[in-house]
Amino acid sequence: MPERLTEMLMDTWTPLIILWITVLPSIYMAPMNQSQVLPSGSSTGLKKLNEEQRVLHRSKRGWVWNQMFVLEEFSGPEPILVGRLHTDLDPGSSKIKYILSGDGAGTIFVINDKTGDIHAMKRLDREEKAEYTLTAQAVDRDTNQPLEPPSEFIIKVQDINDNAPEFVEGPYHATVPEMSVVGTFVTKVTATDADDPVYGNSAKLVYSILEGQPYFSIEPHTAIIKTALPNMDREAKEEYFVVIQAKDMGGHMGGLSGTTTVTITLSDVNDNPPKFAQSLYHFSVMEDVALGEPIGRVKANDLDIGENAKSSYDIIEGDGMDVFEITTDAQTQDGIIRVRKPLDFETKKSYTLKVEAANIHIDPRFLSGGPFKDTATVKIVVEDADEPPVFSSPSYLLEVHENAALNSMLGQVTAHDPDVSSSPIRFSIDRHTDLERQFNINAEDGKITLATPLDRETSTWHNITIVATETRNHSQVSRVPVAIKVLDVNDNAPEFASEHEAFLCENGKPGQVIQIVSAVDKDDPKNGHYFLYSLLPEMVNNPNFTIKKNEDNTLSILAKHSGFSRQKQEVYLLPIVISDSGTPPMSSTGTLTIRVCGCSSDGTVQSCNAEAYVLPIGLSMGALIAILACIILLLVIVVLFVTLRRHKNEPLIIKDDEDVRENIIRYDDEGGGEEDTEAFDIATLQNPDGINGFLPRKDIKPDLQFMPRQGLAPVPNGVDVDEFINVRLHEADNDPTAPPYDSIQIYGYEGKGSAAGSLSSLESSTSDSDQNFDYLSEWGPRFKRLGELYSVGESDKET
Repeated sequence: MPERLTEMLMDTWTPLIILWITVLPSIYMAPMNQSQVLPSGSSTGLKKLNEEQRVLHRSKRGWVWNQMFVLEEFSGPEPILVGRLHTDLDPGSSKIKYILSGDGAGTIFVINDKTGDIHAMKRLDREEKAEYTLTAQAVDRDTNQPLEPPSEFIIKVQDINDNAPEFVEGPYHATVPEMSVVGTFVTKVTATDADDPVYGNSAKLVYSILEGQPYFSIEPHTAIIKTALPNMDREAKEEYFVVIQAKDMGGHMGGLSGTTTVTITLSDVNDNPPKFAQSLYHFSVMEDVALGEPIGRVKANDLDIGENAKSSYDIIEGDGMDVFEITTDAQTQDGIIRVRKPLDFETKKSYTLKVEAANIHIDPRFLSGGPFKDTATVKIVVEDADEPPVFSSPSYLLEVHENAALNSMLGQVTAHDPDVSSSPIRFSIDRHTDLERQFNINAEDGKITLATPLDRETSTWHNITIVATETRNHSQVSRVPVAIKVLDVNDNAPEFASEHEAFLCENGKPGQVIQIVSAVDKDDPKNGHYFLYSLLPEMVNNPNFTIKKNEDNTLSILAKHSGFSRQKQEVYLLPIVISDSGTPPMSSTGTLTIRVCGCSSDGTVQSCNAEAYVLPIGLSMGALIAILACIILLLVIVVLFVTLRRHKNEPLIIKDDEDVRENIIRYDDEGGGEEDTEAFDIATLQNPDGINGFLPRKDIKPDLQFMPRQGLAPVPNGVDVDEFINVRLHEADNDPTAPPYDSIQIYGYEGKGSAAGSLSSLESSTSDSDQNFDYLSEWGPRFKRLGELYSVGESDKET
């Protein structure tokens, strides 16, 4: 195909090129720089030129050439002659040299420097570059001196039809509603041609449909696709494949073409009504089905899709319109039949319904085709089920007075078995609702009786649950709430709302209100509380106070006279009787304490103590309290100081006469007080051998025999150490057998069976004989006695 196109182009353009080259030398063109090129000669020519300029003659053009064109995509055995440059300064000799510069000079375009002929050395593509700007100049061949100024010219590439149309945005996708009329716009396609749209018909396009007829058509010049057939049905065929062709050269023979595809989809419209798959549906349901539970589904099919296929379901006729309801499943578009009211097999065993399905979105254009709805019949059969007992009421309210006798009947509940078999019913109380077992119920007839006394003031309402159970099937159970209201009786006496203490000013006036008191009653009479106040019969003629009933059910206490004195009587007690208006009436006596106080002139209470009356006027109560506190603080400091000095000067003596190992050492430094007494257990200082018996002293041989003393009981933890030591000190001072040691080193108790034996030197038999204790007599009476004791011991050993 390309070879045939080339041959055709050569046959068309070759004669034109030959004619152009032949005629070119005889055509003169003005140079671009408008310069004059003169032949080289004497000054005569210059004078002649000046004269011509003065006479304003038309000057002669120096460059002579025709406008140059070159045909694109042209190739042959020889370079293509584009054109010839010539100057009128060229007499035909070879002294002038032509030079070419600019776009493609020397590569694409070559000039013959002698003749000025320009040749194209390569195939040119107008779509790559449409024109070339070149510069020509004539110079002296020997000296290379320019004979003329440079002159610019353009070589244009002449277009040929070498590019086929292209659909850049293809393939295309379009939608059009189904059932559209003829000529409905579908879409528009666009093709582009790279050829020159100005020159010739190479870029003039014409559109046509190759595939897709007779359903669609296209405008040849605008490329607008339209429907060509009416009432195309999406349900019959949804998608069409259309092939569009664009051809240049105005669609004539020899033009190039390109194609694209357009996928056209018919969009849905609501042109089909819903249709039930069957005209009659059968369902069965147990009578004990829960409310709202689905019992069956119906389906109306619609050939449309999306929103156009959505339908709503309704029950339009039947004997169960109020018992059943139908809703639409948004996902499956099914009609779901649900139970709206309880079913009873014993009352009605079957229902017949007429169900309608209708489109939600209706297109008015297709209403003439018929109603967009359909109906079907639904038969529902109720099946028998073992039902629990049914109470005669969904709840019960009983009333009882709080003073009702035990085992008295409060009320009765009734229930029955709705089944045909009618099983007997047994009643019981759910003890989780009657934890204190205040009520009982007869299992056979449902009579509720009182089991324990009731008190309205403790609890006004009691809520229990009664359980009814079938005797034949214990799994069939029903429950009903029973509310028991305790009615009030007048069983509580009124009393003061709070403990009142009144204050009476010494400078008060007769008839002055001392206190306003109120009463409360735990009972709750229907007409509200009304209290009666009175004084005790023996206090009716009270010379000091009187009472007055107020309209708001309160009582005012008034003083009968003035001149009350704290020195005469500081406190008055006023008994008041409070009675209610109930049946029978209840009363109680409350005592009001009235204290006489000193008040300021404006009635403000200042002091209510009789002692304060005799205080000096110059000192206030606060000042006296501060002085008293300072005195007490000084006394405490003195007592502490004396106590510390006494503890510091007490001598160290032996306190215990039962065991010489119970030793106490006195140090000059003071201890830590209670911390030292609690830091150890005094019981560890005792010899456990002497707890349950008596032991004579082993350290001496007394000359006076003494009766052994009973061992002391073990000292408990936390004993008063000071008291313990004082007792031991008193016993040691009065014991004539106790040696008067100044101090004894403390040794801890070693325990029984020690292998080392006793560390005491009092029982040593080897060292005592070598000592002489006569010098002890010189130390005083107490040490003299010590010497005698040891001397007696030595004499006993010798005998």
